[in-house]
Amino acid sequence: MDTNRPGPPDDDRLAQRRGPLAGVVVLDITRVVAGPYCAMLLADMGATVLKVENPSDPDYARGFPPFAGTARKSAFFTQFNRNKQGITLDLKTDEGRALLRALVRKAHVLIENFRPGTMEKLGVGYDELARENPALVYTAISGFGRTGPNSSRPAYDNTGQAAGGLWSMNGYADRPPVRVGTIIGDLSASLYAALGTLAALREAERTGRGQVVDVSQQDSVLSMTENAVVRYTLEQDVAGPLGNDHPFVRPYGQFPCKDGHVFFGGYTDKFWRLSCQIFGTPHLADDPEIDTMDKRFSDAVYTRRILPILDQWFLPHTKAELEQMAGDRVPLTAVKTIAEVVEDPHIAARQMIVDVPVDDRMVRMFGNPVKLSGLGLPQMGAAPDTGADNAAVYGALLGLDRAEVDRLRAAGVL
Repeated sequence: MDTNRPGPPDDDRLAQRRGPLAGVVVLDITRVVAGPYCAMLLADMGATVLKVENPSDPDYARGFPPFAGTARKSAFFTQFNRNKQGITLDLKTDEGRALLRALVRKAHVLIENFRPGTMEKLGVGYDELARENPALVYTAISGFGRTGPNSSRPAYDNTGQAAGGLWSMNGYADRPPVRVGTIIGDLSASLYAALGTLAALREAERTGRGQVVDVSQQDSVLSMTENAVVRYTLEQDVAGPLGNDHPFVRPYGQFPCKDGHVFFGGYTDKFWRLSCQIFGTPHLADDPEIDTMDKRFSDAVYTRRILPILDQWFLPHTKAELEQMAGDRVPLTAVKTIAEVVEDPHIAARQMIVDVPVDDRMVRMFGNPVKLSGLGLPQMGAAPDTGADNAAVYGALLGLDRAEVDRLRAAGVL
């Protein structure tokens, strides 16, 4: 990090930032999830993240349910924007663009998730901003990336799932494909963007030169298709929906029990033999029709022999009973509802449900899955109101007094 560059704004909330990224200033010019989540992960690890919103068109995720507190603020928005400072800036104005350039001179990272070319049209693309700060790490998240014939296309999370091939693989073979039940295109792009940002930041600290981190939702989703690419390139086998089955190992999937379902992955000879012992059928481990992985994978044998055995093992027991019986010895896990996960003692021990202020309430939401031994539990500050920190940030970073901030606000720049 350039130790000669001014640090974060000197107000109470920012001065208390701690963690490995303390002192790193991030301009977060993103909205919804693909981008805000990336910036939030950096904020959780101590970076000073400035959430930059258009004063007349703020992040519309502020209107996403559920809502909390007397002011009915969005817990969804908070979940992806906690620990940030809020400022406003209209990049369509000359003064707004000038202010962004001034902020860039004080920052280490800028994250944006506009359609490629938008920042350039505004006159504040990477080439322009790098002239203000050659060490700037410029992270751009988009549907299709900054290069290639589709780069200018609009995109949402479902775009990434569709274009990356994952949608076509999800669901059941006898039904139309089903989207993955979460915004995996947005989330995976944010994770890769955070990784790329940290790599580029390390390089900038070493050389004094920044660069563009270009992350696409399509690329991110494609990288999560497991063996589908090599199956196609080697064997021309086009992956399709398999439901809860696996393309080359069995048993490995979801199976019914007394009060729901469990995941069971006892496909290796070692785990199969252990399972036979645990469930009181040790003789099955030496049954010549099902004693090897290859034999158990056969469609006919799996349907006629293995599935009835699994029903015999699992149906008399609850999820909790099965985990108690076998979970410490073989891969057997309850298929849990979100309610069960939130109340899971192991999740609590991992500090993965944290209390975050939303208006006048504390709301439980997911924490940060990255556990650093030197950090402890990251701070969990509220998400900022739109432009709530204009005076503090513009005063500390750019030296603007209250009268100038008020003038810019009245002019629609802030």
